[in-house]
Amino acid sequence: MSDPAQPPDPSATAALVLADGAVFWGRGVGAEGRCVGEVCFNTSITGYQEILTDPSYAGQIITFTFPHIGNVGANPEDAETTTPAARGLVLRADITEPSNFRATQHLDGWLQSHRLVGIAGVDTRRLTRHLRAQGAQSGALQHGAALDIAALGAEARAWPGLEGMDLAKEVTCRQSYTWDQTRWRPGAGYGVQTEPTRHVVAVDYGAKRNILRCLADAGCRVTVVPATASADDVLGHAPDGVFLSNGPGDPAATGEYAVPVVAEILRREVPLFGICLGHQIMALALGARTEKMPFGHRGANHPVKDLATGKVEITCQNHGFVVVDDSLPPGVVKTHVSLFDGTLEGLAVEGKPVFSVQYHPEASPGPRDSHYLFERFVAMIDDHA
Repeated sequence: MSDPAQPPDPSATAALVLADGAVFWGRGVGAEGRCVGEVCFNTSITGYQEILTDPSYAGQIITFTFPHIGNVGANPEDAETTTPAARGLVLRADITEPSNFRATQHLDGWLQSHRLVGIAGVDTRRLTRHLRAQGAQSGALQHGAALDIAALGAEARAWPGLEGMDLAKEVTCRQSYTWDQTRWRPGAGYGVQTEPTRHVVAVDYGAKRNILRCLADAGCRVTVVPATASADDVLGHAPDGVFLSNGPGDPAATGEYAVPVVAEILRREVPLFGICLGHQIMALALGARTEKMPFGHRGANHPVKDLATGKVEITCQNHGFVVVDDSLPPGVVKTHVSLFDGTLEGLAVEGKPVFSVQYHPEASPGPRDSHYLFERFVAMIDDHA
């Protein structure tokens, strides 16, 4: 039997060690260094730059199940935030040479410029099956000389995990600002909303830029406020509606300061729309519970059923926590359900302009089946006016 502390290939320059002792050797990509976090997997076949810059991945090392990463290169337009929040990445094959008219940089160079540590040459199918069977695992990844497997294992075991961790404060904006950029269009790039007809305040728990662009595209002037904004801060902007963004970490931990704010907004009956972490915070404010999932939902191919219409949407998802179905209080109804595992994917409050979904309707990357939710939100605002 081979010694897991010794590389099977002497050319190995990187290693990933999970808290349960599993070791994955490979070739280093991106920056040299070490990172520790929760190892997760994403099943998307495109959009790796958007995934790596999605603030919802704070504290995580991303395993890409699609083997060919790097073929569209990198460019400044596809970043979802200024600084990537992900800790590192795991790949099956070496980074592909860019072959796309929008590429301005090789992905490896982009990773180095953002000090992101990665490993290639890993059997990602084996790793994904391991995570599915054993549940979410903390892991330590090192790219560089003097790989110490025992030290990496100890670091992985010592990492506290995402449960109980408030990461929204790490990725939120530091002060309020106005957003008016609209969605990208071929040949034109991003546009500007010059004639907004509604004003939405977006609470930034880790908002992706394309979500804000979708709100602007739907005719909204968007004011973005930090995750720690008070109810007076939010409502002081006199919004026509309030949006609760996506974000990382444990919703119960973020909820310690976010839930009272959302509860007050609910009491004022301002139209309210939440996604991802915002959906979970809203559920907590309504009296429901959340819990950690065994390995989460991450990818752009997740089928979700709208219970009101019977329509199935293919959705983009990224979450490791979920609202507990049977914890919804009276008057709060389940609106969407995952066809993968039956978990709750959406809710609404009967008789009030309030709804939320677990997935990412802006779908960056991913299908556009759920873009109608932004139109539903602005229609709700107009009906409430």
